[in-house]
Amino acid sequence: MIPVTSGRSPTPAFSVWRGRSSPSIPDCWRPAQLVAGAVAIGWIGWSGHVMTLPLAMLFPALWAWAPNRVTAAAVSMGYFLAASRGLPQGVSAFYAADIWPGLALWIGASCLFAGVHAALWLRQPGWTRALRYLVAAVLMAFPPFGITGWAHPVTAAGVLFPGWGWWGLTAAVAMLLVMTTRAWPVMMIVLAGLWLWSATNPTKPTPSAGWRGVDLSLGRGLGRERSLAYQNMLMALVRERAASGARVVILPESTLGFWTQTLEGLWIKALRDSNVTLLAGAAVLERHGYDNVMVAISGRRANVLYRERMPVPVSMWQPWTTWTAAGGGARAHFFANPVVELAGTRIAPVICYEQLIAWPILQSMWFGAETVVAVGNGWWTHGSSIVDIQKASITAWAQLFALPLVMSFNT
Repeated sequence: MIPVTSGRSPTPAFSVWRGRSSPSIPDCWRPAQLVAGAVAIGWIGWSGHVMTLPLAMLFPALWAWAPNRVTAAAVSMGYFLAASRGLPQGVSAFYAADIWPGLALWIGASCLFAGVHAALWLRQPGWTRALRYLVAAVLMAFPPFGITGWAHPVTAAGVLFPGWGWWGLTAAVAMLLVMTTRAWPVMMIVLAGLWLWSATNPTKPTPSAGWRGVDLSLGRGLGRERSLAYQNMLMALVRERAASGARVVILPESTLGFWTQTLEGLWIKALRDSNVTLLAGAAVLERHGYDNVMVAISGRRANVLYRERMPVPVSMWQPWTTWTAAGGGARAHFFANPVVELAGTRIAPVICYEQLIAWPILQSMWFGAETVVAVGNGWWTHGSSIVDIQKASITAWAQLFALPLVMSFNT
């Protein structure tokens, strides 16, 4: 007897893994399953632990398995919302107000991420779809879309390929692209193997000899205290580190407050009898706003060494105030000063928000940085994992390029 085919679609499980649509009843749950999976990898992958970052590499597969553009948008939204879940609470604390400004920024950035990925989604499997994902990944890594491009899956390159540098970055991008093709099962095995190897052979970037990052717990008061006693306390702290052998001392973002000629003279005098160099966060007032900066101070001179390329959108960087001539926000220097020299070393400075996005650190690596210096003022993130995510992200980048890393945070 010749078997009669019914024309029915493949089983639901088979159709899910092949990324094909199916009219079977269980298949109606596929969008919900994909969104739940995206939320899970966003939540766990970006929990603030370096070794969980490779989970983000699964996002392109979930995006590719979406049966339609609406599901692709929902998958992207779920991943991004989960990865950046601490934002509403953090912005609320920053403004000392209700949660609505934070929710607006959180949802707005998530819609941008989801919109880019939904627009470039393609139903047909193959390398055309992979190339479309590549376009989405590049767009979310560089301005203008990359301004809110945190939780980028390629950050996991530092865990999977420590020390490989640009080759490791290229390999990670290739893995992300293959995840969107029918060859994804092979890439899953490769990912699991590399992840296991990294877990059993951990690497951790360390500071250069004589470089000390100082963590503070001054909360909201950091940089807002204008008294001489506050500055004297910081000076005593720097002298203490210098006495213990530090050659370069790093203090967190905003530590010195507003940078003035009076403050400059005070610090030069304080370090005159010391061989230590201080790198500390401050703010420089300008006509239509201010610059978030890092100031280098020794016993001979002081200068603004670095101006932040990308301050936190909305809470710090407010471009609409420039357009309306109102002023007041922090200025963004997008592609300026990617590498600066301190104590004979080419450093990649990254302040706070810059640690969450891709292009500042990649630009610094392109220009030959030799050490990564990461500072932040995270008092407003209390109760969230934002500072831990910042540290995990910048640690992964330093691991990828096998560079020393010095961190200094205030909480």
